[in-house]
Amino acid sequence: MFTIMVVDDNEQLQNEIGNLLIANGYSILKPKDFNKISQIVKESSPDLILLDINLPNDDGFKICTEIRSFSNIPIIFITSRNTNIDELMSITLGGDDFITKPYNTQILLARINALLKRAYPNNSNMDVIEYNGLTLNILSSTIEHDQKNIELTKNELKILYYLLINKGKIVSRVDIMEYLWDSSMFVNDNTLTVNITRIRNKIEEIGLKDFIKTKRGQGYII
Repeated sequence: MFTIMVVDDNEQLQNEIGNLLIANGYSILKPKDFNKISQIVKESSPDLILLDINLPNDDGFKICTEIRSFSNIPIIFITSRNTNIDELMSITLGGDDFITKPYNTQILLARINALLKRAYPNNSNMDVIEYNGLTLNILSSTIEHDQKNIELTKNELKILYYLLINKGKIVSRVDIMEYLWDSSMFVNDNTLTVNITRIRNKIEEIGLKDFIKTKRGQGYII
């Protein structure tokens, strides 16, 4: 699964784009410290960046130049600035595409998909996550360990995926329910408990015990 970083100081718009991407199968990063975007890119290694031009302190052009000094990660400028000079600057400084606001969401998704295919033509592992002996295959909605595999429901897949991309961190029940809500799914507290129990049972069936740990009063951690 591809991870996309959304760099926009308009929090509402950042959340709207993030929710759109999650609903279409992407993982997202939403940085808040716009003075450290290059550092965050180095640490998190996203697969693509959506970059606004008008940002606090450093503008998107400067950030793009900094990123290009160490990475060829695809960058799409998304901005309300729509002059020919802005578009020319974005391409000259290393941007891969330029989309003006307001944008058509389907066109945005199509541009993202096309750019990812060009940038990672031979990468077939983005739909597989491996951790501590467990393999999660997102396309087939299955988990595997020691040549044993078992199928997950849609909710189970989303929950396990979210825990895996946050491995090493405590994830609260509220965080999980909000993530599912953003993905156009809804579960209440009781349904979440049932799903977590079923995921644990399925993971144990393929030979892994205590894969998902409960932190009392805090949430879950892998």
